[in-house]
Amino acid sequence: MKTIAIIDDDIHIGNMLEELLQQEGYATLRAYSGTEALYLLSQKNPDLVLLDLMLPGLNGEDVLPHIKDLPVIVVSAKIDMDNKVNLLLNGACDYVTKPFDTGELLARIKIHLRPVRQNNSNLCAGDLTLDMNKHEVSVNNVPVKLTKTEYAILKLLIQNANQVISKNTILDRISMDTPDCTDSSLKQHISNLRKKLREVNGTDYIEAVWGIGFQLNI
Repeated sequence: MKTIAIIDDDIHIGNMLEELLQQEGYATLRAYSGTEALYLLSQKNPDLVLLDLMLPGLNGEDVLPHIKDLPVIVVSAKIDMDNKVNLLLNGACDYVTKPFDTGELLARIKIHLRPVRQNNSNLCAGDLTLDMNKHEVSVNNVPVKLTKTEYAILKLLIQNANQVISKNTILDRISMDTPDCTDSSLKQHISNLRKKLREVNGTDYIEAVWGIGFQLNI
């Protein structure tokens, strides 16, 4: 059973979310302030966090950088484009604006809880399989021939599936293996990668997130 931490000082919204999530088969944890959230997360290990921004004590933006290796969906009325960009760059994997549609929220939760499977040689996400020993990629078992740079980009995106990766992070993380990839050429490399993957089954796996970077959707 997956566990979701609800960090929100609005008791009514928190109760509604708790009931909704438990009906869907999730276990829940609650915190009502930023300070309480940090204590909770130091003691418990949820699979995903729903984080409000306007919290007493430490606000959500202060809490976010302290949440490591967990998908965080910001659920707040305080979200404009600048907020979205900053939140994604500082660790959030998604955001939902209050008031929200419960069906949409549940769908986003399900997406961010989809596992990336890894064994000794393969990294798998949805229909994508990346063989790390042979440096080969397939979609639905159909081989896809990639350049060294495209392979490195896809590997990073799979390892961070359903999360936005900034352009600077991509360039930094693949720089040792692909010195030919620059800020000006990254967009073209990703365009070529998207096209090759899409040609197999018509699915566009990679989404460009305006002003931030790219995200692999599985």
